[in-house]
Order: sequence, then C-alpha cells, then structure tokens
Amino acid sequence: MLSKILIANRGEIAVRVMRTCRELGIATVAVYSDLDRDAFHVRYADEAFGLGGQTAAESYLNTEAILDVLGRSGADGVHPGYGFFAENADFAYAVAAAGVTWIGPPPTAISIMGDKIASRKAAAEAGTPPVPGTLEPITSVDEILAFGEEHGYPVAIKAAHGGGGKGMKVVHNPSSAKSSFESATREAQAYFGRPEAYLERYLTRPRHVEIQIFADTHGNVVWLGERDCSTQRRHQKLVEESPAPGLAEETRTAMGEAAVRVARACGYVNAGTVECLYQDGEFWFLEMNTRLQVEHCVTEMVTRTDLVAEQIRVASGLPLSFAQDTIERRGHAIECRINAENVGKNFLPSPGTIARLRVPGGPGVRWDGGYEEGDTVSQYYDNLVGKLVVWGPDRETARGRALRALDELEVVGIHTTAPAHQALLAHPDFAAGEHSTKWVEEELDAEVLASAAAAVAPAAPTPAEGEAPLAERSVPVEVDGKRFSVRLWLPEAPAPAAGTAPAGRRAPRPVSAGAGAAVAGDGTISAPMQGTIVKVLVSEGEAVEVGQAVLVLEAMKMENHINAERAGTVKEVRVGAGDTVGTGDVLVVIE
Repeated sequence: MLSKILIANRGEIAVRVMRTCRELGIATVAVYSDLDRDAFHVRYADEAFGLGGQTAAESYLNTEAILDVLGRSGADGVHPGYGFFAENADFAYAVAAAGVTWIGPPPTAISIMGDKIASRKAAAEAGTPPVPGTLEPITSVDEILAFGEEHGYPVAIKAAHGGGGKGMKVVHNPSSAKSSFESATREAQAYFGRPEAYLERYLTRPRHVEIQIFADTHGNVVWLGERDCSTQRRHQKLVEESPAPGLAEETRTAMGEAAVRVARACGYVNAGTVECLYQDGEFWFLEMNTRLQVEHCVTEMVTRTDLVAEQIRVASGLPLSFAQDTIERRGHAIECRINAENVGKNFLPSPGTIARLRVPGGPGVRWDGGYEEGDTVSQYYDNLVGKLVVWGPDRETARGRALRALDELEVVGIHTTAPAHQALLAHPDFAAGEHSTKWVEEELDAEVLASAAAAVAPAAPTPAEGEAPLAERSVPVEVDGKRFSVRLWLPEAPAPAAGTAPAGRRAPRPVSAGAGAAVAGDGTISAPMQGTIVKVLVSEGEAVEVGQAVLVLEAMKMENHINAERAGTVKEVRVGAGDTVGTGDVLVVIE
C-alpha cells in the first residue's frame, strides 16, 4: 500500500480523500494557492506546501509547481480528486514519469474518455449508442447552424474535455449560436485548459442516470449501481440519489452491463462513471467521467463501501475487494450539493466569508464539507461549500430525513442553495419521482424557489447616509418563559483582533448575509459578487431595454449575464474585459 499521498486539489474533495487516508494510516500532503493558505484542507493535512498564485491557472493547474512539491514532499501517490487535473492525461503521464503512483485510470483511458468526442466513438464501438451529435470538434458557428437545421433546436454545445456542466451552452435558435459558441469555449478554456467543443441533440425531457463502475489491473470490471442526477440547473447537479426512482430492474441491469462494456473497451482501471440520458424507456451514452464523481457518496451509502479506499487499493496493484455477485445495494441515499449561490437571484454565485456554520447530525446523516466557520469562499474557485448526504431504508424515509437535516443546517455570511433543496425535496413532483433534467428551469413554478429564498433571506435595510452597513443577527428572547428567535439588522461589528481565534483557526468575521444587488432601479448597475469582467456588451450612448444583458461577469468559473433593470441610454461604462471587480462596484450607469 502507498505510504504518503499528495492530493492535487482543494476544498471538500481534498478533505474527503484525506479522511480515508488517515483511517488507513497513510500520510497526506496538501497543496494550496496564496488565497488558500489557511484553508480547511490545508489545516487538515499532515503536510502542506504553497503553490503561489491566486487563480486556478496560477496554482492548482500549475503542473511544474505541483511536481516540484511532489519531489520535495516524498509522496509516493497522487490523488487528483475531481476537477482541475483529475481528467488530464498529460498530468497523469507527468506523475508516472516522476515515479509516483497515479490514483486514477491510465492516461490512455483518460485521453479516450476525457475527450468527449473520442468517448462517443468508443461507446458506439462497444455497442452503447451515444446521444446523436457530432463526432469531430466544431470550428465555426456555421456548423452549429447546419446541425440545428438538420436536427432541430435546441442544440447543446459541450466542452470536449470537460464535464459537470462547465463549458456547456444550449442554443435555442440560430440568433444565439454565435454568443453561445464563444461563451462555451471561453468557459472550457478557463476550467479545463482546452477550448474544443462538440454538438449534441438536446433531448426534450430526459433523466440523467449514471453508472458507477470500478476496474482493477487483474481484469475485474464491475458496476456498483446507478445514480439519478436529474435535478439540475445550469446543467449542474443539485440533487443526486441512488437508486434511480421508478427505473425498471431490467433497464438498470442493461445500463450496468453497457457501462462495463464501455470501460473494458478503453482499458479502464480504477473508479469511473458512465453517464446516460434516459427517456421513454430508452437510454443513450452521454459521456464517461474518468475520475471519482462529486456524488460518489450516495453509492457509498447504499453499498456500504469506501470508494476512495478502493481507489487506493487498486492503484497499489491489489484486486478489487468485491465481485459483481457480492455487491449488495440496500436502502436509498440522497445528496444535496450546498453551493455558495443566491437562489433569490437565479443562483448567482455568492462568495464571501462564512460567519456561522452549523451542520446537521443524527441517524443516517453525513456532511462532507470543504469549509469551517470563519473560512472564505473565494470567487476564484468552485463554489461547493459541502455535501449533505442522507440514507434511509426507502426513498420516502430518506427524503424526510434530508428535509430534517436541511432544516438543521445553518450557514450565515453567504447565500447557499439550501433553501432551494428544501423546496425541491418537498415538492410533489420530486416526491413522485416525476422530475427530469428540465424540471427545475423549465417546468417548476419560479415562485417555488423565490418563496423559499425569501423565507430565509429578507432584504437588508439600507443604512442612512453616514451610518455603518447593517448585518443580520438572530437574537434569542424569552417571553413568559417561552423562547423565541428574533431576526434583527444591526451595525456590523469590527473584525476580531488578531489572536482571538482558536489556535490554527481564523476568527469568523461578521458579514452581511446578502451578496449585493446586481442592479438598482436608478440605473446604476453594480456587481452582485466578486468576479472578472469577461465581456462588455454595450457602449456609451447605446440605448438598452429592460432585461438586456449589458456585460458578462465570470465568478467561480461560471459566466453570468448582468442585465439592465431599466430602459434608457448607457451614460457610463466603468469597466472593461479582464477587470476584476468587487461586490457593489458600479459597472454601468444608465440614464
């Protein structure tokens, strides 16, 4: 077995891997950017080394810096987590060339399946038809228009070397093809370091069902079960569960066997996920993720396995600890991704400092978090705060347990998706298992999420001129012997003096619960969050309409269109492409 593992990642997944390593008696090495110098994963590791830089490209995607740390630390294994270098064949080759064990699939399998176009070809050859689409990278808008003319709209543009909804845009009509193509390739370049994209037919009401597979170097390939990840927004998953509700056993088995064929076809080793789209009794190969998935936890809960421990075991050259006929799936598990996003503002990213964090507990409840109270969620990285995972003997019990746990979860200082999860899990459509990948954004009444967000995030009163900004406080009061919790808005307190936090921890800094308004009715358009201006869409003197996008702001690796709240003429444009802005900075003025 390996003795020391470097985790080439950050946040929740880095801590998740370290916890298993600690149980196995394996030492851990963390790497960090300048912004993450005191991050949770850094505090948790046995050793930590700085990479320098702030952005992902300057730090966690800096191959030379990570290989330097690898040599200095003496680690004999590298776990990439997910995202960053997890599906980068060149990085895997570099690790192997350094004489260190790569805890993942062979670089050749990453190259085949990490390239979504090559993976579609491989799946077809393995007898698993992919979703109809192109088998070569697209190079122009004309190709999108031709595909739309042949297959109809909408059409999906997808990053050829990506996943997780990053670098994916949906073209609803010919007029949006150019802007969607540019946006998809920009996001793909920013997140995966490769801009290539391909086209795919956008199904009308599919379910997203994926199969967890595992393979070793001894010729064993098995599937552990499926996960339903249909509850999505912006093509990113909000809720995942296992098993998939209402899926016929013969379909489940057929999907599992198809996934095994795909894995064998590319010489796969270690953990992987074969994703499918399912609609009207049919399923199609979507893509293969050559890494551990964010939602691996629900499979762990229903199979009672530690997939990270199994990854390390297989990477060490040992055979799988289970066979296809020994895998037992029991009960039902549900995972809620708690992201730093403002549900009340169409899931805008909400970076900031976590002033208060209380996580739920009790039977069948698991919290995999990447932050502790006092930590800052940066605009430069993914906005996953943590994953709330529950298990129950059946789906309805698990659903009720998830709602109870969400009610116990308390996060102050940033907005999170928790209110959306409460509303979604309580909805009759979800309870009946009648949702699809289109459900949240196209079928669900928008008032459902708006009401959920408003119930927990009242607007902050505007302070009078000269007064300090106000922050939300919950104050306990007692009336006739009965305790009540009263929400008040009070002036922000100054940050605690240095040294007042427990050893090794930053003291929490009181902050407003709001992320700032994106626009104001007086025509002043302000930044709703920290971020980088990607593109300015208007110029001074130009007439704009209500709801018209005036610029594109990137935060947490996602592009967000900032729209005009009022019609008028652009008086000032105060930013340009490449500018970094903070929450509340004035971007455009309309008169």
